[in-house]
This record gives sequence, structure tokens and C-alpha cells, in this order.
Amino acid sequence: MKVLVYSDDANTRSQIRLALGRRPAADLPLIEYVEVATQPAVVARLDEGDIDVAIVDGEAQPAGGLGVCRQAKDEVYDCPPMLAIIARRDDGWLATWSRADAVLSLPLDPMALANSVADLMRRRAENRLPAL
Repeated sequence: MKVLVYSDDANTRSQIRLALGRRPAADLPLIEYVEVATQPAVVARLDEGDIDVAIVDGEAQPAGGLGVCRQAKDEVYDCPPMLAIIARRDDGWLATWSRADAVLSLPLDPMALANSVADLMRRRAENRLPAL
């Protein structure tokens, strides 16, 4: 399954990859990571339709991950489940506004990240719509 990781910070993308690993659960296939650093790249990859789960960094600049998530939920046909990573717990309301399917706050807990992504991967496998 393909997991898109969006952050303008290469270190943040690396931390997400390392915390999640290659397989979040034994019943799921290996993850193929797609790393992107800009909002246009996120839109382009999601429009291709081959992304199964997206992880967005709420602190990304200049386009924050929560705004990117909201845009994707509004504009992308069969938008994949999205996990938002926020820096402050008080940003939870903004993550709700973004319509993210799951939210985690920093610092990342590898077990919580793996469990959240595994749930989203299972949901995607069950609910994927046919291509147009």
C-alpha cells in the first residue's frame, strides 16, 4: 500500500517513516512511501488515485497540512483516509475542521502511529471506490 507523507521538513518526514516502519500490522502489506514537500505535489499525487493513506504535517509551511487535508477532502475523488499530525493538543479543533480521519500529536508515539495507520489502511482496503 502507498502512504503519502507530506511535510516541508525532511526531518519530519524521516521521523514519520522511522516511527511507522515498513508494516504497521502483521495482516497488512508492506508500505511504499511517497514523500512530498509541497501542496501542489500533494494534490498531484492524490489526483493520480494510487495513494492509500496520507499523513500530513499540521506545521508544514507555507501550506499547512490541515488546510491541505481539508482541500483534499473537498476536491479529490475517493480521497484516501488522512492522518493529521499536530504539534499542540489545542489544535485538535483545527484537525476536526480539516476533516482528518485520525489525529496524533507530537511527539510521535510509534505504537499509536502504527495503530492509527493500520486502521486507516484497513478502512481504505474495504471502502476503495472504482476508478472513474
